[in-house]
Amino acid sequence: MSICFLVLFAIRLFSDQATVIVADTPYIRDAHSFELAGRVPVYIREAQIESAYAEKGWHLIWYDEFTDSGLDTDKWRTEDWASFKNEELQYYTPANVQVGDGRLRLISRKETYHDRRFTSGAVHTQSKFSFRYGKAEIRAKLPKGKGIFPAFWMLPDQEDKWLPEIDILEMLGHEPHKIWMVQHWLNGNEKLVSNSSTYTGDDFSAGFHTFSIEWSPGQIIWLIDGKERFRSSESVPGMKMYLYLNTAIGGVWPGDPDQTTELPQAFEVDYVRVFQKKGGVDRCC
Repeated sequence: MSICFLVLFAIRLFSDQATVIVADTPYIRDAHSFELAGRVPVYIREAQIESAYAEKGWHLIWYDEFTDSGLDTDKWRTEDWASFKNEELQYYTPANVQVGDGRLRLISRKETYHDRRFTSGAVHTQSKFSFRYGKAEIRAKLPKGKGIFPAFWMLPDQEDKWLPEIDILEMLGHEPHKIWMVQHWLNGNEKLVSNSSTYTGDDFSAGFHTFSIEWSPGQIIWLIDGKERFRSSESVPGMKMYLYLNTAIGGVWPGDPDQTTELPQAFEVDYVRVFQKKGGVDRCC
């Protein structure tokens, strides 16, 4: 009998709000998160995560709980460029990406850098991790304010290819109660087509929430805090895609920051996890 099986069996004896003690390290476990109170072996952490999703048949294939003292560069790349998209105002710098106290923080600042008036942070997994079909989930607290535009999205793992695109979450900072769930693709005439919906709920800048998609052949389902909020069967991508996290500043859609915008702001991430159904296809590369 394997150690992992024993760990999983022991964890499942606890209720969904139980405290699990493993190697003198307590975790608080619920359907979406574990609050890390110390370091444990990787295989135990993976077993704990999998146990919370096992009933629905999800198998963990990739994750980051941000428990190290810095960004795990085996998993992530940082951006270092002045964004030219959508008339945005920020320069993305690696210095604006910080990891500590079990959190990833993408920090947006008002400062002059390479002729830009604002800096911000962006990370992605291009050429390090991609997958086709599965569940991608983030637990995060979002920045707010006019002109602040956090997003968690996916795009094809190919150079210089931005479409099709799946936006797991987007939020206009002046509307912190509203989450956008969006698809973009090119139609047969090479024209941009979009399909989207919104969900209005809590102030998503006031606390942590989970945002995820369940992506399968012919269908994408968006979930917020574990509840379905949107689904689409239109032009569902069928290629491997990678993960992208960023906070843009200004631009055509969110508008520019104004006198009410408070900076610095942080896009705080507790974890990012990717699952597939057991026996699924194209796990990762």
